[in-house]
Amino acid sequence: MLRAERTRVIGMLAAVAAFAIDQVTKAIVVTNASFLSAGVPVFPGFNLTFHRNDGVTFGLLGGAPWWSLVVLALAVCAWLAIMVLRAGNGIEALAYGAIIGGALGNVLDRLRFRAVTDFLDFYVGSAHWPAFNMADVFVVGGVGLLLLAPIFKQRPRSGP
Repeated sequence: MLRAERTRVIGMLAAVAAFAIDQVTKAIVVTNASFLSAGVPVFPGFNLTFHRNDGVTFGLLGGAPWWSLVVLALAVCAWLAIMVLRAGNGIEALAYGAIIGGALGNVLDRLRFRAVTDFLDFYVGSAHWPAFNMADVFVVGGVGLLLLAPIFKQRPRSGP
């Protein structure tokens, strides 16, 4: 398999895996929504909960028409798909794919529920971080990986 083809496959597999993991976890949460609504302590500083967010990260743009957020996310995904095709290495393709899969997971929620299902609730004392989901984890993780990609490029490879 050619390097460019392998890089594209990595990006596509990352997108599919991120999307699937996000949708499976959200399906479990929605199935157990009545149980999770009040929050279920998992360990100190972390609850599972059920929340619908009609905005984007941290509730920003809450109240914006749901379809406008879908259009914006799909436009970003199209741009990122082009970036996967142009990715110079597997790390970049993996990062772009993770972002695409996470974004599409949240797009599907907006199409189905007009809001995104959030369920991961971290806190310290009474201060709670805004609840989020696995799609958000993949988007943030993908961005973080893109920021670290130049470091990986600079590391010399060892071996034959």
